[in-house]
Amino acid sequence: MEKTLEKIRDYADKAHGDQLRKYTPERYIVHPVRVMRLCQTVDNDLPVLACALLHDVLEDTPTTEKGIYDFLKPLLGDVATQKTVKLVIELTDVYVKSKYPRLNRRERKAKEIQRMKSISPEAQTVKYADIIDNCLEIVTHDDSFAPVFLKECRQILLELEKGDGSLRSAAIKIVESGLKKLKNKSSTN
Repeated sequence: MEKTLEKIRDYADKAHGDQLRKYTPERYIVHPVRVMRLCQTVDNDLPVLACALLHDVLEDTPTTEKGIYDFLKPLLGDVATQKTVKLVIELTDVYVKSKYPRLNRRERKAKEIQRMKSISPEAQTVKYADIIDNCLEIVTHDDSFAPVFLKECRQILLELEKGDGSLRSAAIKIVESGLKKLKNKSSTN
């Protein structure tokens, strides 16, 4: 399984190209790898782990669903490939600014949360891991945006209850801890 995951990681890394993390000079792929490692603590299902590595590919790169499918099919077979692609699609934001320019961020996020309430438990589990990794980075590097982001994540976690309970609890703790840290920081300034 590790060799397969390495191939999927390399595919995702190539898809993200020269993209770097927003707050660090690291290649973008470090984020999906951390998300996958978090998912591995609660689930060893190959499509879930593959999805964790690919969860931002449709949203952030020119890669298509068909491109992912064609790459994965020889590695995973048809059934696991279909499941992986379905999970990636479930995690791809629909209500983005480019498609809904008349909606403000809050309206887009509210619609996105409503949409995500119906995604599978496996996709919700990957979302929890994504929230954990992003929150840890944003709280450390962006005091101005962190409160907005953390409150959005709190709302997501309140609404998405079907994924792994332990990972969801960990995500809630990280969000609440981040909000408390920011509040303490602002009250001392």
